[in-house]
Amino acid sequence: MNAPLDDSVKPPVLRMDEEGIATLTLNRPAQFNAIDSALLGALQTALDAVAGDLAVRVVVIAGAGRAFCPGHDLKEMLANSNEAFIGDLFRRCCDAMLTIQRLPQPVIAKVHGIATAAGCQLVAACDLAVAAADARFATSGINFGLFCATPGVAVSRNVSRKRAFEMLMTGDFIDAPTALSWGLVNRVAAPGALDAETLALARTLLKQPRQVIAAGKKLFYDQLEQPIADAYAAAACAITRNMLGPDGQEGVGAFVEKRKPHWQD
Repeated sequence: MNAPLDDSVKPPVLRMDEEGIATLTLNRPAQFNAIDSALLGALQTALDAVAGDLAVRVVVIAGAGRAFCPGHDLKEMLANSNEAFIGDLFRRCCDAMLTIQRLPQPVIAKVHGIATAAGCQLVAACDLAVAAADARFATSGINFGLFCATPGVAVSRNVSRKRAFEMLMTGDFIDAPTALSWGLVNRVAAPGALDAETLALARTLLKQPRQVIAAGKKLFYDQLEQPIADAYAAAACAITRNMLGPDGQEGVGAFVEKRKPHWQD
């Protein structure tokens, strides 16, 4: 009989593909999926792989065990307290968050347990999020003398300014219903229904044309960072290309003809 694998030799990120949905599961359950260097590298590799995979239409990011993610592995950080290591770690983390935004596929965070610090950042960096009703969220670094600067970038782009400031300055937890009302998550499900609710959202996205989803996601994030006049100009160009493209022509034609559209992909 083989001995069970130690967590240190298990893949830090698991990938499962089914029906066009790639689920990437953070896999350090004994550490509540704290982000160490190995997990961060594996997550970046997995994200890069799905980016060019035409079979993948939706990505789900989940956590193994009892929690989604408590943020960075503080023990690893403390053991490597030098500028080269810490600076590289946070740079790589920022790169992973930006990769999520730049993926052509929509990305859904499936959240249970806690999502704190960089774990809360990961939820905010995803395009959509579904949380179990008993999930909790915090940018708790301030409680350890470490202001959650990089999580604040993503969180402040999800919730209002004063609510983001409160989260960052107090480190207090908010529950799932509060996260829903503040805009950090899209849906809240009973713990036993989290998988089903996430799958339902993913399947809704699967019905939409791939190229329109990809172009729409890019435009969505680009225009958020632009002055309003520039945002409207970019949006006008994008919707013109969309309307004159094959999916726009098919979708509008199907509506006029009262039939179901047949997307090119």
